Amino acid sequence: MNAGLIVILSLLGLSFLGIPIYLALGIGTLVALNVADMPLIVLPQKLFAGMNASSLLAIPFFMLAGNIMSRSITGKLIDISNALIGWIKGSLAVVTVLASALFGAISGSGVATASAVGGTTIPAMKEEGYPPHFAAAVSGIASILGPIIPPSITLIVYASITDLSVSKLFVGSVIPGILLAGGLIIYALFYGMKHDLPAHPKKKPKEIALTLIDGIWALFMPVIILGGIFGGIFTPTESAAVAVVYSLAVSLFIYKDMKLNEIFSVFVEGTIATSSILMLVGLSKASSYIVTTSGLPQQVLEGFSAITSNKIIILLLLNLLFLVIGMLMEANAAIIMMTPILMPLLSAFGIDPLQFGIIMSFNLCIGLVTPPVGICLLMTNQIARASFVQTLKSILPMLLLSMMVLLLVPFVPQLSLWLPSLLQ
Repeated sequence: MNAGLIVILSLLGLSFLGIPIYLALGIGTLVALNVADMPLIVLPQKLFAGMNASSLLAIPFFMLAGNIMSRSITGKLIDISNALIGWIKGSLAVVTVLASALFGAISGSGVATASAVGGTTIPAMKEEGYPPHFAAAVSGIASILGPIIPPSITLIVYASITDLSVSKLFVGSVIPGILLAGGLIIYALFYGMKHDLPAHPKKKPKEIALTLIDGIWALFMPVIILGGIFGGIFTPTESAAVAVVYSLAVSLFIYKDMKLNEIFSVFVEGTIATSSILMLVGLSKASSYIVTTSGLPQQVLEGFSAITSNKIIILLLLNLLFLVIGMLMEANAAIIMMTPILMPLLSAFGIDPLQFGIIMSFNLCIGLVTPPVGICLLMTNQIARASFVQTLKSILPMLLLSMMVLLLVPFVPQLSLWLPSLLQ
């Protein structure tokens, strides 16, 4: 059997048995090395080479910043959103989308966004009479803005495999992320009016001004981070370090919502969350080496070429493929598994690897809210204590909306390529 295929089948099989993704990838790589009669020293060598990239330093920093934010700054962002639009029917759903977008602009993680924002807004929505299943659905779908809107951990992983510019990938995902956020806001407003959801009394300008002043430090955080990256002031890795320092200073000394004795637990949580991702990225170097040298990518290219030579159909097939993979696998693992296989296909059909990275990331992020994995949806449903079947029914229109935005990315290339072209 082809050694590259062994890696993929082992990863899928062991993952379904409940073995952690990074261990499944490591075991599959070891088995493939033995089958291909390759020296086992390849594994530690490639593992170290895979983690020895400065761009990957951004991952632990963004994870840590997200943990700090969830204890302090997130609440301020929600207060500001509520003050501005709380008088609109269904405003708490809109607040959830806006807060998820703002939180995602710092953490880069869907799971962290679902936990931090959903943990705050879902109980508030239930208290105001929102259906629990709708609260879980809107919070779940909004959480995918975390890894779509820059900075994005999935795009950092993709960049580490392809050697593309992290900054350009981040910039390229801005317009698709804004389109998705806008679409979800419009749907939330429509749902609020249709179901006559409650609204708060309109705040006076003085009250809004006081809320903005109180939360100004929280608002500055995404502005500093994204403005710094897009303005060329610092790199994505440096921006991640700035995010940690800024969030710590604001949480400890300005808002004082976090105590000094909490710092250790915050760092431990960040370390645990980061370690599995970095192990996954490191092991991907070894598995990618096996997959590439096995000739599997060439076989995949020949298979696609036998089906069609039309670039549009190829993009449709890839979208369908990644939607299915996203239902079954964690996003970072899927990127690691599929990128080396598909790179020759991109070259053969003239598909821009930067555009493809955003397409793949968007697809796999939708997988965060689609069963059977759907970890973000499971998390928000648990917070809401809603019927999972009802939550699935509630999220379907928003999923269709997400897929409509997704289809725009491959078929309107400038959505993802125009802003990066300005950086050249």
